Amino acid sequence: MPARVLTYVLRGVVAALFIAPVYWVFVIATGFHGAAYSLPPVWVPLFHLRPLAYVLLHTQWLRYVANSVFITASTIALVIATSALAGYALAEVRFPGQSWYFYLVLGVMMLPQQALLVPQYVTLYHLDMLNTYASMIVPFAANTSTIFLFRQFFMKLPRSYRDIARIEGVSTLTYIRRVALPLARPAVATSVLLTFISSWNQFQWPLIMTNSPQIQPIELALSHYMQAYQANWRELTSAALLALLPILIVFALTQHHIVRAVAGGELAQKE
Repeated sequence: MPARVLTYVLRGVVAALFIAPVYWVFVIATGFHGAAYSLPPVWVPLFHLRPLAYVLLHTQWLRYVANSVFITASTIALVIATSALAGYALAEVRFPGQSWYFYLVLGVMMLPQQALLVPQYVTLYHLDMLNTYASMIVPFAANTSTIFLFRQFFMKLPRSYRDIARIEGVSTLTYIRRVALPLARPAVATSVLLTFISSWNQFQWPLIMTNSPQIQPIELALSHYMQAYQANWRELTSAALLALLPILIVFALTQHHIVRAVAGGELAQKE
């Protein structure tokens, strides 16, 4: 019993450490003007929603949000499609050099993103894709981490499922869409969350690839707001909260499947 109590205490401490910065941002966003500089600090939010309303109604914030939603949703759809197909091929399809292709995927995972900035920029420049939505979506349409994740889940599927589908005349794409993907829901949910966070928080790549505020995502908007509202922390923290809220919602919707995926995912036998 003492060990269990200690475990819960440690979990509570760790959770508090993660929650404290978000809570402090919320206190500043909904508090009185100058709360960020008050001593002693104010720890109770006053729920003044005027700064939030100002950010939503009197700035271009909704435009930035719409840009991020479009970019993120498109990236997620492409990543799920490409990762499911590649993961299935590496797990089920037998072809010469299959293991080497898998090792190549693992090798790409080890490349730092910064090492690819110049060749990707040059490629998109010659394709006349600079300062477009496509420039922020296409380079991230495939993800080696999610390919690996889908491969591991598809390898756990009983081969009898595929044999039955083949006997019934079901095509490979139909089998993946109607059988393999539903059984791999933890992998799908984990891929959606990881891709969402990565795409939603993109800053360096859009900063390099775009110069028009009309297509820039939410993280660049925050950098603009830091310049415009650096003396008004309520508006700045309100914008930060609005940028964080979608991530919290997506995590809340997918956490159950993510726990299953991290725990090992006994997906096929228990469905």
